[in-house]
Amino acid sequence: MTFSAPLSRLRLYLTNLVFRGLIHLALVLPYAGRVRVMGWVMSRLVAPIAGFRRRIRDNLALTCPDLSDAEVRRLQRAVPDNAGRTLIEIYSGAEFVARASAAPIEGPGLAAFEAARAAGRPVILVTGHFGNYDVARANLIARGHNMGALYRRMSNPYFNAHYVRSISAIGTPMFEQGRRGMMEMVRHLRGGGILGILTDLHAHGGENLTFFGHPAVTSTVTAELALKYDAALIPIYAIRADNGLDFRIVMQAAVPRGTPSEMTQAVNDGLETLVRAHMDQWFWIHRRWKPWGGDQSSRTAPTIAP
Repeated sequence: MTFSAPLSRLRLYLTNLVFRGLIHLALVLPYAGRVRVMGWVMSRLVAPIAGFRRRIRDNLALTCPDLSDAEVRRLQRAVPDNAGRTLIEIYSGAEFVARASAAPIEGPGLAAFEAARAAGRPVILVTGHFGNYDVARANLIARGHNMGALYRRMSNPYFNAHYVRSISAIGTPMFEQGRRGMMEMVRHLRGGGILGILTDLHAHGGENLTFFGHPAVTSTVTAELALKYDAALIPIYAIRADNGLDFRIVMQAAVPRGTPSEMTQAVNDGLETLVRAHMDQWFWIHRRWKPWGGDQSSRTAPTIAP
């Protein structure tokens, strides 16, 4: 037991070294090549070792039991491929920003977004681990919008340090989850800013809502913020194109005001509809359907971290 803490730190350090090595090697390649290669490495090499394939299979067995074995196997390869592409894109700096900035924006929520901006009203853009979740932020910053984002510090402190540098290089302000970050985020909203938040992870102390027909503990903090600060709540997602490199950004219809639970469930439903149309672009590697603890005293704020 005496050596457990040092051994744990050593594992975290070595894990970080492996990922940093992969990232640095990939960055030597031209943009298109590095994105494709990192997708392949994540899908063919990392996913089997990290248990991603098993997690994907188990999640699909729970939520989509009618899928054929061939489709499940395809998704076991395609989902980590998208995750690997997303990771190296975020580390690609100006090249990624240029690609993201070229993405067109469409969907019924665009008019609501433009109306809110014209009125100086704050906007909360809620998204999920789908496609590349940082495309919309990079795109809107390039268009001149005051776009901030909330992120959660990663459990691996060695990886967290350079990951935060990479996402901050795409644009700021960035608000770290916690008391200080929440205070800065609230000031940003009160000033009429735009905030990007991911809400599709299991959230300790969240509400037991549904996703793909099964209970999925979900934070309602995003909806509560929208109600408290009269912010437009608009789901936004970047769909990866068939070439694996480009994107189109979709703003779903603004979520009508209601209770925080109703509004959050509407976000879950909208994401589910999109995922069903693009099954390989959502991060099925997450443990989304954990049991609900029901502890409202330790609610977890939504984050942008993968």
